[in-house]
Amino acid sequence: MDITNKAKRPIVVPLPGGRKLFLGLGQTAKLAPAAVDHPPVQELVKSGDAELNENKSKKGKAGTSGKQGLAGAQTGGGSAIRRTGDR
Repeated sequence: MDITNKAKRPIVVPLPGGRKLFLGLGQTAKLAPAAVDHPPVQELVKSGDAELNENKSKKGKAGTSGKQGLAGAQTGGGSAIRRTGDR
C-alpha cells in the first residue's frame, strides 16, 4: 500500500512502534499492512492530508526489457579506474 502527501506542506506520518515517516510535498512512500490500520494514519487520510493507493505493478509494461538497462551499464568505454594515493 502506498501513501501520498496531498497537503500543501510537508507532513509527518506516525507509524506503529514509535517510528515516523516524513513526506514532502506530493511525495509517495510504501506502507506496511500493519501501518495502514494505525489510527494516526487513518486520521491523516480522513482529514485529506494523505491518500492511500494500491501498489501499481511496473512489471509487464509494454516496450521495456530488463536487458536494456544492463547493456547501458556495461558500456563504460573500456578504461579502468586508476587508484591513486598512499595505500
